[in-house]
Amino acid sequence: MTSAVHTPEQAPTIARLHNPAVRGFASDNYSGVHPEVLAALTAANEGHQVSYGEDDYTARLQQLMEEHFGTGIECFPVFNGTGANVLSLQSLLPRWGAVICASTAHINMDENGAPERIGGIKLLQVPTPDGKLTPALIDQEAWGWGDEHRAQPLAVSITQTTELGTCYTPEEVRAIAEHVHAKGMKLHMDGARLANAAAHLGVPLRAFTRDAGVDILSFGGTKNGLLFGEVVVALNPEAAHGLIYLRKMNMQLASKMRFMSAQFIALLEGDLWLRSASHANAMAARLRAGVESVPGVELSQKTESNGVFAILPPGVADRLRTSFRFYDWDEARREVRWMCSFDTTEDDVDAFVAAIRHELADH
Repeated sequence: MTSAVHTPEQAPTIARLHNPAVRGFASDNYSGVHPEVLAALTAANEGHQVSYGEDDYTARLQQLMEEHFGTGIECFPVFNGTGANVLSLQSLLPRWGAVICASTAHINMDENGAPERIGGIKLLQVPTPDGKLTPALIDQEAWGWGDEHRAQPLAVSITQTTELGTCYTPEEVRAIAEHVHAKGMKLHMDGARLANAAAHLGVPLRAFTRDAGVDILSFGGTKNGLLFGEVVVALNPEAAHGLIYLRKMNMQLASKMRFMSAQFIALLEGDLWLRSASHANAMAARLRAGVESVPGVELSQKTESNGVFAILPPGVADRLRTSFRFYDWDEARREVRWMCSFDTTEDDVDAFVAAIRHELADH
């Protein structure tokens, strides 16, 4: 009997197309994959496993999520954050439902209209200076029930941590949840940087999610060292409907789901999720401390996760970007965003701080 697997005598040479010494502060998506996650993918790669989520790894992921969030939840691995958000919100709403969110929310600013175009969901956006909603801000759009001319506000979406790097406390989330539930609405949390919030707050993941009244969660992995993948977590399954069907309709059902689940097992089975997020947060704190006394740098938001927001003098950002890549956040204000990752080093931060100091000293 011959083997169907052909092993070449010499493995092909794989060319590296980038310089791994080049570092940036543009996004935590720029980083590579954590070695422990790569090891988990390798371990999951041997042999065959049943496809479409009926594998041992996805079953184990459900167990781990229950350890973090409690029993009675339902987990649905998906490919990416936009898919997780659209899928989550669709499951909460009828066709005529609308979602209240901050104007800076990722679902409003950075998902190319996917919630509205793919999900068929009207977004009711509320301006907020720090990215955080409050009951009073929600009430700016929480009205018009029974009016056939108005999309019905039936859910609220908050981001933890926010797009401006700020963090909701468990008490703030609970106040929002109680407020929206009293009005018959449901609460979604975009947790792309959920681990960074837990690291900042020093509390378990469930303290500001399920225990605080969140109905459904987009649990982020890619920004915390995974190759790809997020998980929709129905914390209150009675509030979410049709997830198993909506995931397929939204092209978010992975055939080889074990590779998504294996990554989250590596993240959640021990403390990798917390180690990585804590390190990224610490590097952001180091960066903030390094620039806050530099003349010409105006820090524009609190640093409560792995991002630093600052306003720079004219032309400085573009000159810095010749050596370190990062993004403008509000070009009109000259506000920029600097992000740290699980693999950002103290030397990376110190080199960037030195470049900022040098640039501003010369101008």
